[in-house]
Amino acid sequence: MIPHFATTLLLAFIQSATEFLPVSSSAHLILSQSLGFTDQGIFTDIALHAGTLIAIIIYFWQDILRMCSGFFEKEGYNRRLLFNVLVATIPVVVGGILGLEVITRLRAPVIIAGTSIIFGALLWVADRMTLVETDLRAMTAWDALCIGLAQLLALVPGVSRSGIVITCCRALGYTRRESTKFAMLLAVPTISAAAVYVVFQTARYRIWDQVFTLEMLLGTLLSALFGWIVIRFLMHWVRRASFAIFSIYRIALGLFVIWYFFF
Repeated sequence: MIPHFATTLLLAFIQSATEFLPVSSSAHLILSQSLGFTDQGIFTDIALHAGTLIAIIIYFWQDILRMCSGFFEKEGYNRRLLFNVLVATIPVVVGGILGLEVITRLRAPVIIAGTSIIFGALLWVADRMTLVETDLRAMTAWDALCIGLAQLLALVPGVSRSGIVITCCRALGYTRRESTKFAMLLAVPTISAAAVYVVFQTARYRIWDQVFTLEMLLGTLLSALFGWIVIRFLMHWVRRASFAIFSIYRIALGLFVIWYFFF
């Protein structure tokens, strides 16, 4: 077995490297068990996600500040963007609360293999078939709700939260950069809601010593650092390239999982 401290560090790297790329961080964290890691559980997943939340806030702090200022505006782009982010967040928050027990049972290789292949193919189709492109200024509440319902599927391991949001945005006609940006902004309330849940459960069961450990805090900081690097890379990537490489990777990952676990 790999030491717990080293496990946390490597999981932080895996989390930060895969959270923002449309390849599913939860799938990689779960599959890491086959490499000798112990099951880190949903609390560790969310704690590492908190590190990537910090990365988003640091990278997009100006966009987030402007978006939040929209709360005090009567109309305008910032107000619409804030409203759309909130609308798109509601389905996954409700689904996460009501379906947590079911979600935990879905942490299995066969699920990951299927979702990786299916949603990897959907990402490729949506990215290739989008001909007319627009920006977030044109997003309607209906678009936001559709994206939110799509994000609900990301509760299933292997789907990828950023991947399904980008797929839906591309299918609705938004540019690669705007689709990626909205996926990042949408992560703020989504991951924040998950973090609030962890704090609530921690206080409820009085397990502060199990959640807020030195390894977890260090892992959160490292995932924030690596996450910022990955965001910077991805935002530059989508300016000049498609999501095809990520679709290929997801399909290859799914086929590998099938071969590794079932043959």
